[in-house]
Formats: sequence, structure tokens, C-alpha cells
Amino acid sequence: MSKKVLIISSSPRRGSNSDALCDEFMRGAVDAGHEVEKVALRDVTVNPCRGCGACSFHALPCPQRDDAPSIVRRMVEADVIVMGTPVYFYSMSAQMKALIDRTCGPYTEMRGKEFYVIATAAEEDEWIMGRVMTGFQGFFDCLEEPVVRGTLFCGGVTHVGDIEGNGALDEAYQMGRQV
Repeated sequence: MSKKVLIISSSPRRGSNSDALCDEFMRGAVDAGHEVEKVALRDVTVNPCRGCGACSFHALPCPQRDDAPSIVRRMVEADVIVMGTPVYFYSMSAQMKALIDRTCGPYTEMRGKEFYVIATAAEEDEWIMGRVMTGFQGFFDCLEEPVVRGTLFCGGVTHVGDIEGNGALDEAYQMGRQV
């Protein structure tokens, strides 16, 4: 059965290593027959949440005029959400965190979503993914019946292109095929 897959790439760098993994995941999911959309947060505007309460306390649309409401709506409509991030100070990128914070009102509509988390870092230690997942887990814990289907960490990649030839690219493709 075909699923609606939304890939959110949060690297601020075009052609980044985490973006390359997202592209391979996308290629695998497309080859498996799924409907796939990728959003690169560097190409849109997502302002930080202002905490005004319009969405969460008053069920009103967010008063900010940026791209976040459209992306959040696509998250609500997706069956599968892939969250790709470079690692900064052992956590997700600021761009990803800003988007997560903007789900404040509609997050209650994200029931039964399947998630994949993809992360890249300069350091190679696998424990880094646990630190990254701690941040994401705070988001997942607020959702109704989320399922983390997979995580992928690729360390030792600092500069754009460092990931070329890395086995993590094939892992991302295979993960996408198995959605």
C-alpha cells in the first residue's frame, strides 16, 4: 500500500551530508512506490514560535506570515515523516527545532505517524545519535501513538561532500525502500 511520505531536511547548507541521506531515503521510497515530498527548511521561512497562544489556546491560525503552517499541515497529512538534521552541539539543528515548536497547536492532529530520524555529524561516536534522539523524543512524547520506524546516524562527515561513497547512503536508500 502506497504511503504519503514527507521528508524534512533541516540543513542550512545546500548539498549537505544530511541532505544527501534524505535524498537517498527519498529515492528508495519513490522506488518502492510511495508518494514522496521533500521540504528543505533552508529554502523556506520558519520563524520561531512566539508563544502567543493563538493556535494552542484559541484554536486560531498562527498569526505569523511564514511557511510553517503549510509545512505543519503537510506533516498532519503525511503517513510517514522523515526528519533529517545535521548535529550541532549534540542536538538537532535550530531550523528543525523551530519547525517542531511551530507544531504547537496542530500537533494533536498528528496521530499514529511513522517517523524516521536521519542525522550526520563531524564526530563519529554512535552515542551522539542517542543525544539527538533525546531532543526528538520530547516531540514524539507529545504525539498520539507515534512510531519511530528507524534512525540513521552517519558520523565523520564535516564538509559538504564528505559523505560520498559512505555506506550510510545505501542504508538510507534501503530504509526508504522499506517504508
